[in-house]
Amino acid sequence: MSIKPLIILPDPVLRLVSKPVERFDAPLRKLSGDMLETMYDAPGIGLAAIQVGEPLRMLVIDLAKEDEPKAPQVFINPQIVERSDERSVYEEGCLSIPDYYAEVERPATVRVKYLDLDGKPREVTAEGLLATCLQHEIDHLDGVLFIDHISRLKRDMVVRKFRKLAKDRPPSRMAV
Repeated sequence: MSIKPLIILPDPVLRLVSKPVERFDAPLRKLSGDMLETMYDAPGIGLAAIQVGEPLRMLVIDLAKEDEPKAPQVFINPQIVERSDERSVYEEGCLSIPDYYAEVERPATVRVKYLDLDGKPREVTAEGLLATCLQHEIDHLDGVLFIDHISRLKRDMVVRKFRKLAKDRPPSRMAV
């Protein structure tokens, strides 16, 4: 396993819509391991494949606290099939938008269908932080960032800041 470079705003790769995973093989397992290692190193609690330049509908999450054993979860081709009317607000951040946080309102509970690393169908009803994290990462698979859920004024300020910072950074090399 290896740590992959993160794609950082305003890189247009983050706006791509990811393609469904079709092959459940050793390279997919390696990618999931690399994504987890990258997420832990950052450190973060969730990571979508597009954030490491892989336009595939795959994400990893681990909500274990520092003093708890790791609890990695891999979601392949996830789909939100049900959302609650009840809303919740969490302060969100993103590994692709370092050191910026904002409160985002989302459905409090979601039901997500997905495939595991063996291609077996799974389903989870998530609430709290898991619900927020799943929605955040699934948004990435559709080219949506958490800043798209905040006011236009705040979003424009963040994008301007990251455009200035990007002038000193080489463009990403997306894997195809």
